[in-house]
Amino acid sequence: MTAPRSGRATSTSSGATASVASATLDRRALLRGLMGLGVLGTAGGVLGACSRLLDDGGAEGAASPASGQAPEDPGDPRLRVGYLPITDATPLLAAHGLGLYADQDLEVSRPTLLRSWAQVAEAFQARQVDIVHLLMPMAVQLRFSTDVPLRIVAWNHTGGSGLTVANDIDDVAQLAGTTVAVPFWHSIHNVALQLLFADAGLTPLVGGGSSPSEADGTVQLVVMAPPDMPPALDQGSISGYIVADPFNAVAELQGIGKVLRFTGDVWLDHACCVSVMHGDALDERPDWATRTVEALVRAQAAVREDPLATATLLSEAGEGYLPQPEPAIARALTHYDHDEYVPSAAIQHPEWDTRRIGFQPFPFPSYTEELVRRMQATAVDGDRRFLDDLDPTAVHAELVDDRFVRAGIDAVGGPGLFDLPQELTRTETIDV
Repeated sequence: MTAPRSGRATSTSSGATASVASATLDRRALLRGLMGLGVLGTAGGVLGACSRLLDDGGAEGAASPASGQAPEDPGDPRLRVGYLPITDATPLLAAHGLGLYADQDLEVSRPTLLRSWAQVAEAFQARQVDIVHLLMPMAVQLRFSTDVPLRIVAWNHTGGSGLTVANDIDDVAQLAGTTVAVPFWHSIHNVALQLLFADAGLTPLVGGGSSPSEADGTVQLVVMAPPDMPPALDQGSISGYIVADPFNAVAELQGIGKVLRFTGDVWLDHACCVSVMHGDALDERPDWATRTVEALVRAQAAVREDPLATATLLSEAGEGYLPQPEPAIARALTHYDHDEYVPSAAIQHPEWDTRRIGFQPFPFPSYTEELVRRMQATAVDGDRRFLDDLDPTAVHAELVDDRFVRAGIDAVGGPGLFDLPQELTRTETIDV
């Protein structure tokens, strides 16, 4: 275990946040922004898939283009939920499967399954959905580069990701001269991976300018859709990938790879995905927003109480929200065995007493601030100039609206239910 290279970031005040000015961005402008910033990654056909989603509802359960109009009635009980089929979406899905939206007098049809982060972004901007989960660095990018007027209303989960590698790799340094996949350039996965690389003396290569070299200690990074990662590892086209579960669990259960390090063991209780809503809707429909976020808060409490039942709910044995097998989902939600992972060094901080994936909804300002700093130091393939102009201490107030999650936490019994400090502040802990 090495000493912290980053020091610790002190929490800042988490009071009321300012409103985001409304911005208009048509479909072509959004797609240009996504392509220019690497949101579409290298996955072929995504642009066409996004177009089909808007043109004919091509994604499972997708809303039609006509439904993309924001309800005008502040009392309208309808809520449209979109998600990518990974365990990061658990609170949004559990709130539906457990009837928690209905308990809040919200009318929610089956959540819309979307096939890529690009689809999630476009469906949200087109107002086909009212709430989605996004990678938090992606939310930063969309808000401050592409000017999407989104607001983070809660954290969706903490941890929940890992660096999975081929079975013959036992150390990060052994990745030199190989290719490693990330799900998205602006992601905690890319941030955490490059922290591990720096500690091991490796240099990431982004773009196609040169080939990775073992002698030079370079590693080629590529963006890859999460479902494609386990097969690519099995075929040997990549040496590893860093991604959300259950794709790490899938590799473990299939015997094609192993978790080399959990991201939650690098950055304690880091946020990965966050719940985002439209800024104007929050201001114009505050009661609706309050009820929506309270449903998510209650869902997180329920998942913490019974993660195995949640795995069944999410799988084909239950509501079938996720296509992965129930054993992989259950492993992703529960399996963090110190007897297994401490000897292998996948867990190097057992004293942190954390989980493979955690659920607590409060968005700490200290994390937003430190995340922006880390994003500014992380290599990506694409235009990253928007990061140069960001003041890490100011981003949280413009990006996050914590009014509703505070009310939700109070409604379920207070911060202690989620093992949170009463003052809702914290210090960031990073140790590679």
